[in-house]
Amino acid sequence: MMGQPRFMLAAGASGSGKTLITCGILQALRMRGLGVSSFKCGPDYIDPMFHSRVLKAKSRNLDTFFTDRETTRYLFAEGAKGTDISVMEGVMGYYDGLGGISTKASAYDLADVTETPVVLIVNTKGMSLSVLAFIKGFLEYREESHIAGVILNQMSPMLYPEVKKLVEEELGVRVYGYVPKLSELSLDSRHLGLVLPDEVQDLEEKFTLLAETLEKSLELDALIALAKSAPEVEGVCPAAVRRLLDSPETVRVRAGKPRIALAKDEAFCFIYEDNLKLLTELGAEIVPFSPIHDQKLPEDIQGLLLYGGYPELFAEELDGNRSMREDIAAKLRAGLPCMAECGGFMYLHESFEDMEGNAFAGTGNLAGKAFRTPKLTRFGYIALQTEEEGILGSGLSEIRAHEFHYFDSTCCGEAFEAKKPLRKRSWRCIHGKKNGLWGFPHLYYYARPEIAAGFLAECVEFGGKE
Repeated sequence: MMGQPRFMLAAGASGSGKTLITCGILQALRMRGLGVSSFKCGPDYIDPMFHSRVLKAKSRNLDTFFTDRETTRYLFAEGAKGTDISVMEGVMGYYDGLGGISTKASAYDLADVTETPVVLIVNTKGMSLSVLAFIKGFLEYREESHIAGVILNQMSPMLYPEVKKLVEEELGVRVYGYVPKLSELSLDSRHLGLVLPDEVQDLEEKFTLLAETLEKSLELDALIALAKSAPEVEGVCPAAVRRLLDSPETVRVRAGKPRIALAKDEAFCFIYEDNLKLLTELGAEIVPFSPIHDQKLPEDIQGLLLYGGYPELFAEELDGNRSMREDIAAKLRAGLPCMAECGGFMYLHESFEDMEGNAFAGTGNLAGKAFRTPKLTRFGYIALQTEEEGILGSGLSEIRAHEFHYFDSTCCGEAFEAKKPLRKRSWRCIHGKKNGLWGFPHLYYYARPEIAAGFLAECVEFGGKE
């Protein structure tokens, strides 16, 4: 295939079957011998894990809140390199964006920025002719909706031919097939979204069965033809990133070759692949380790990454690994640069709670406790602002970030003020340091590449002192 064939699978609302159908189509395309890349719209960590499990390759996020048009298109082009076709999975409802009142950062916004044709997944449960009114609304809400077709989910095979005919004749939009009710192939959820892929029994077999079903019920040849109709996206490295890559500071970082320990296991798994990509391009060597299974941090490291995940589900194991907790505590007290967010931030407390409110020991680097709350404490995009100087060695006046957690802390930090876009809510958060950031917000480094560069510079400086 030439160019960058691609399409997006979006839906009218969360819970419409996007992830399951996306994974089934990815598997079906792979079974046809195609090289496939996938992307998730928005700040979701879990859905890309399912994509990756199907593809046996990393899936990436594309997020128009974090990155401007040029950067978003560059990240797509980079992620699509070397593959025959790309599939994007939308987020929430197709037009749902910032604050629930804007299309900015919605699946529609990403389709518009990347000029990607969209196939709308319509959950037809409880509907027949009303499906047409539903589709008509999405087609007409924006003059250029980018919706090139629909897939009818949970549709009766008996009713499908008649509904397909009506949709195509009355609305002039193609129906690319249907998905029958697949109760045996559903994906379970919990407090932060879907369960993790490793927790689903016989997942590969289920995806293979799903792909075989979709080969019969979807018009895959037509979907591939739709993907080929997408215009090529020029992948130009953004000016801000180019300046960093060519800067004298980055030359020094590359010369120092800092080894960065990355917590990566069942408890710590919320990782943006493009964060690691940028750190590597700036000169870092990423060394994964497990706070659950390993006894100590990797040898000869100059930095530590503690991203989010599910420490609350593995609290007993993390508490029980005393040698790891003591090693991290000692290294951080000695000045090891560290970026800790959400679950990783919780782990640095004196104690943190599990889902039942039972307290377990953390590393003790923060004098306080992380505790369970009865509802979603923070959810959605935020803009972080600070007037403090010297954080990560530079003046990071504003950072775009995201929060999603059912926990809170007695010591959230005061370095930044978090503000909800298009809303009036704000609060203080994050422990801002010369050699790191510790707090609940999740960061995407391409939104502010200076974060990655500043962190690695601190790592090299720390390494030089040892």
